[in-house]
Amino acid sequence: MAALCARTLGKVGWSLLESPGVRRPGTVSSLVGNLSSYGSRRSFGSGGSGGSGVRSKLLSLRGAGGRALGCAFLLGGGLGLYQSVKMSVQQHLAQEDTKAPGGRLNLTLYQYKTCPFCSKVRAFLDFYGLPYEIVEVNPVMRKELKWSTYRKVPILMVQDDVQLNDSTVIISAIRTYLINQEKSMSDILGCYPELKSVNDRGKEVTEFLNKYWLMLSEADSTDIYPEKGMQKEEMKWRQWADDWLVHLISPNVYRTSGEALSAFDYIVREGKFGNFEGFFAKYVGAAAMFLISKRLKSRYNLQDDVRQDLYKAVNDWVAAIGKKRKFMGGDHPNLADLAVFGVLRVMEGLQAFDDMMENTKVKLWYRRMERATLDHEGRI
Repeated sequence: MAALCARTLGKVGWSLLESPGVRRPGTVSSLVGNLSSYGSRRSFGSGGSGGSGVRSKLLSLRGAGGRALGCAFLLGGGLGLYQSVKMSVQQHLAQEDTKAPGGRLNLTLYQYKTCPFCSKVRAFLDFYGLPYEIVEVNPVMRKELKWSTYRKVPILMVQDDVQLNDSTVIISAIRTYLINQEKSMSDILGCYPELKSVNDRGKEVTEFLNKYWLMLSEADSTDIYPEKGMQKEEMKWRQWADDWLVHLISPNVYRTSGEALSAFDYIVREGKFGNFEGFFAKYVGAAAMFLISKRLKSRYNLQDDVRQDLYKAVNDWVAAIGKKRKFMGGDHPNLADLAVFGVLRVMEGLQAFDDMMENTKVKLWYRRMERATLDHEGRI
């Protein structure tokens, strides 16, 4: 409608400017026929006293007035056309946003920056080019989570009303949604029910069923995993990252008192601590984690030199990818690539990371993963 009105105004304006009555001094009687023909096409300009009134006023105009009137019509038509085009472009962009991966998902990530599970989620969101806001949680008071009964990180809020807990559930649920948006996020979340239990140390733990599965139709599964065994391999190594690789981080990062102090200096610098909390965390926390890392070494039956366990794990991962693939996902990272990268990335800037890069075969794969996440290569 706006475009039609703009075109009509433009035509009237050009008629006024091009008519003989406007090009030379005199009346504009020659315009009456043109204006009458325009008026007859619109209900508000056909017949009756209104039309004759407009006609009589136009007849009294001289050439200069006709030129001014023509310019006014052209200006009005141009502005109307501009607004029409602007509205059309905005509507088109809005439609494209809704078609984009995770179209218009409003995501807020509650995290500790140096937590390997939070790093996994960031790697996933970055790779798929999903914008998100970060709320850094104070590790001591955790007041940023006072609204939640689930007190661990990461937590991902979707559209401000759907809460996703557990890094693996977050990744599986969002990936499922990106592949097929016919189901709501609430419906997808229902496929990963919570299961509370007591572990062998008498501590209550929360697990999530099906968390390594993507909830796909048979057709979608065939499209995402075209080769036999691809889905099973991805799930296996995602679980390996959670059940084994992540437990090698603390013993290596806090291997010596010096490394523990350096690690907590980084944690305090990157985390959300007050002045007193930061001082307390750096020195008391470093000492505590140095002792805890020794207990973890015993719990997971690690070697005296825990670096060797880290090196072996990383080389096992590289060997599983093989020489013919850039990533475990082939030419592009899959969810296992993103999980392993996210876990290893938290050691950057520390001695354990430098030693790993120097003494294993992981460097080429790791640099490819850095580029893939920074460039949002998973974004369609």
